[in-house]
Amino acid sequence: MTDLKDKKCEVCEGGLTPLNEIEASKKIEEIPGWSLDKDHKSIMRKFSFKGFYATMGFVNAVAYIAQKEGHHPDMEVGFNYCNIKFLTHAIGGLSENDFICAAKINAIL
Repeated sequence: MTDLKDKKCEVCEGGLTPLNEIEASKKIEEIPGWSLDKDHKSIMRKFSFKGFYATMGFVNAVAYIAQKEGHHPDMEVGFNYCNIKFLTHAIGGLSENDFICAAKINAIL
């Protein structure tokens, strides 16, 4: 089985069925620190840092990953924190792409 962080995101412009609750619950186990929302339509994680510079370094690394994968998160950023949320907007729920990007973000920590 290929580790999520070693996979590449697939282009998604709709037409796919979002992962169901069971599939999403299995996938979330592969990305420690992340959680599913109550509707199982997005995943999120809160990151804390020691100051603004460290936070911005992390945000830039996440931006690089997102651009390289063509799959972009919603982010809330402050002085010493970054909250990240993934969902595949084109399908209104979760795809494997969300979990791939989350795994790649975990790998940079």
